[in-house]
Amino acid sequence: MIAQVQTTQTYSPEEYLALEIASETRNEYIHGEIIPMAGGMPNHNRIVRNLCTALTVGVRGQFYEVFVVDQRLWIPQQGIYTYPDVMVVSGELILQEGRQDTITNPTLIIEVLSKSTGNYDETEKFTFYRSLPTFQEYLLVDQYHYSVQHYVKTGAKKWDFQEYDTLEEEINFSTVPCAIALADIYDKVELPEPELAEKVINSPTDA
Repeated sequence: MIAQVQTTQTYSPEEYLALEIASETRNEYIHGEIIPMAGGMPNHNRIVRNLCTALTVGVRGQFYEVFVVDQRLWIPQQGIYTYPDVMVVSGELILQEGRQDTITNPTLIIEVLSKSTGNYDETEKFTFYRSLPTFQEYLLVDQYHYSVQHYVKTGAKKWDFQEYDTLEEEINFSTVPCAIALADIYDKVELPEPELAEKVINSPTDA
């Protein structure tokens, strides 16, 4: 999740990393700009927690690792540092050269959509992620409606798409030996009434 751009000043990756280490808040780095990240609302955190719990239990004892929110990702072809909501790495963890705090090889990435980032996560950010050779699966979870978009790489520049919108449906991950029902993703999530949800989505403030 990322907030609106707060500055037009540009920085080198090295400058960004030095500032990020000293920062009390998380910031993304996109094409030379440092962009403050918004704090998550309770529903956002509930969904991330539910996904992390299901994935962690599902891959226990196997050669996978699950990371959430505060784990930085480096996308070298795009020159971008970002913090996906959930990442799963298959096999050995590959860190950015010279760093111990930044990974480079997620297989599965999950983003929980907010009103300020939904379009970005679905379009431009998905393009950025696709430049990662290890990236094979993408899940976009709406926090205002029962709605999940699921993308799975099936070949060079080919992605299969499936959407889910009822609590009875189950998502079977392709790159991770795990499945999760929408009812579990949205456990304890308090969705707004339809009219309020539209107001929230169209509001200019972040969530």
